[in-house]
Amino acid sequence: MEWGQAFWTATALVLILEGLLPFFSPANWRKAMAQIAQLRDGQIRFFGLLAILAGLAILLVF
Repeated sequence: MEWGQAFWTATALVLILEGLLPFFSPANWRKAMAQIAQLRDGQIRFFGLLAILAGLAILLVF
């Protein structure tokens, strides 16, 4: 698989996964977004860092 195709496949999968919660449970999604909006910048950055590290770990394992 060439780099461009892998990039667009990964982007499509992210969009699909990100769309599942608002599609199936919009009220819970709205509640979660409201709670996230209440977090401080440092807390949001920490969760972003955790997501990056988890993604890198998955790439290294598989």
